[in-house]
Parts: sequence; C-alpha cells; structure tokens
Amino acid sequence: MFKRHKSLASERKRALLSQRATRFILKDDMRNFHFLSKLVLSAGPLRPTPAVKHSKTTHFEIEIFDAQTRKQICILDKVTQSSTIHDVKQKFHKACPKWYPSRVGLQLECGPFLKDYITIQSIAASSIVTLYATDLGQQVSWTTVFLAEYTGPLLIYLLFYLRIPCIYDGKESARRLRHPVVHLACFCHCIHYIRYLLETLFVHKVSAGHTPLKNLIMSCAFYWGFTSWIAYYINHPLYTPPSFGNRQITVSAINFLICEAGNHFINVMLSHPNHTGNNACFPSPNYNPFTWMFFLVSCPNYTYEIGSWISFTVMTQTLPVGIFTLLMSIQMSLWAQKKHKIYLRKFNSYIHRKSAMIPFIL
Repeated sequence: MFKRHKSLASERKRALLSQRATRFILKDDMRNFHFLSKLVLSAGPLRPTPAVKHSKTTHFEIEIFDAQTRKQICILDKVTQSSTIHDVKQKFHKACPKWYPSRVGLQLECGPFLKDYITIQSIAASSIVTLYATDLGQQVSWTTVFLAEYTGPLLIYLLFYLRIPCIYDGKESARRLRHPVVHLACFCHCIHYIRYLLETLFVHKVSAGHTPLKNLIMSCAFYWGFTSWIAYYINHPLYTPPSFGNRQITVSAINFLICEAGNHFINVMLSHPNHTGNNACFPSPNYNPFTWMFFLVSCPNYTYEIGSWISFTVMTQTLPVGIFTLLMSIQMSLWAQKKHKIYLRKFNSYIHRKSAMIPFIL
C-alpha cells in the first residue's frame, strides 16, 4: 500500500515537471518567433532578385559590289546598327586597301551617294545591306579648294597692277599716269579676297569631306580666268575712268566697304550658335545693325556679296566686272533659293514673309 502511494506521488511529480518543461519550451518558442518577426519587419519587404538584362545589339551584314561591273567586292560582317557610312568606308578600306575612304562613294542600287553621317540602320531593310562602290578619283579637301580659289585672284590681280612688261607695253605704261580709281580698285579687290582667306581659316566651319580634283580645277579656272580679264582692263594704260568722276567712285567705294563689313558680320554670326545654343534654329538679328538684314531676307550674306560686286562694277565701270557680277548673281540666287526652301520647310513660322536674297523681289 505504501509502495502504491509512493509510485502515484512520483508519477505526479513527473507530470508536473513535464508540464513545466512544456511551458518553458512554449515560452522560448514564442520569444524566438517574436524576435524573428521583428527582424523580418525591420528588414522591410522582400525584394525579388533583379533579372539580368542582356543587351541585344543588332548586327548587319553589308555586301559591297562594284557599281560598274556589278561584281561583289567583299562582305563586311558584324556591322552595328549605329555605324555610319564613314565607319563602313573605314572597314571597307581595311578589307580592300586599294579603296581609299576619301575617294570611294557608296550608294544603294539606285540613288545618290550616301553622306558619311548616315547610319546603317536608317537605310537597312533587312539584316543584309547591299551597297555599290564607285571610285570618285583623286580627291582634295574643301579647305584646299577655297584657299586655292581665293589665293589665285589675290596674286593675279597684283601682277597686273604692277604692270609687268610682259603684259603691257613698257613705254605706254611709263608715259601714262594711273587714275586714282585704279589704286582704289586694287585696294578693294585685295580687301575682298583677304577677307575670304581669313574667314576660311578662322571663321567658316569647313566640311571635313572631300571633293573631286576636277571641281578644284573648274573653280580655279573660273575665278582665276575672270580675275585676269578684270585686272587686265582696269590696270591697262589706256583705261578710261568712270563717266561721273569722283562722285561715282566715292559713293560706290563706300557702298563696297559697307557690303564687305556686312558680309563679314553675317558670316561670323552664321558660324557660331545663336543665343539659344542651337545651330538648328533660324538665325535671328542681334544688336549689330549689319545683321538686321535678316528681317528682310533669309540669306543676307549673298545679298552683301552681290552688293559688293555691283559697287565694284559701278566704281570701275568695266564690262568684265559686270559680266562676272551677273554670273555670280545667278549662281548665288540659286544657292539662296535652295537654302530658303530648307528654311521654309524647317522654320515656316519664322520666314514665311521673307525673300531669299533680294528684299521683296527674290
């Protein structure tokens, strides 16, 4: 009987101990869960692992054929979509060294030669682009063309002004004194072409492209030939001064210098961005009175240029200068109308009432 009571007491002790142990375990679990929940909440919401983005670059395969024989020259692989025609010419030269980038012209099956800044993506209809190459011949830079055009007339006119014996009769040159307009004409002519040379070197942003050598020869033949004809008449010992004398000479000379100054200020303005810092905006006049011509015409540099040559024609009163002025006026009117159409297409709200070169006329 005593043993049975003893065993019951021991069993109760064990039950109490097991209940206490269970309570401690539950309390520890609650504490751990509470701590874990605080840790998760303090860490913020769970963020998914960012997916790795793989950039997909489109590559093109360019087939280059000879434009005359229509035979395949080479294939350029892995040309990116951002590559330009200039980049293609460089790769083409590496693949075929005899095709120099400066003298090769690339075009589609039909159409003009593609500009160097055009991207492959803009002309590609599929992953395979077919281009046709043409050898443009010997090329020269535009800076060389302009310097040759303007240096020749400057030196040629001075040779005639000095009345070299192989050009004029020495006795006749020594016997007849020069009229003051001859010296003034030489000064104005030199000022005109010196301004051209300085603007080519320091003002104009000449294109880095090239042009065929034949264009240089044709331009030099035109400018140099007319300069020789003009200088021969004005510096000839038998040259006849203007009909209205000093009044005609003075007025035309002042107008010539005004037009030269206006042309220079317009060229300086066109070579720099305007006040908005954007070259694509239509040029607007500023505080300089010479730029106010933009209120009337869209190409005032051509207006001032023609004004200079008209003034020189009136000042010297010679036929060769008049013919040269007429030809230059026709050519510059074509350039002005072409540029005017571009302005109309881009900035119609700015220049819909303007003329191209001559106010209210052209």
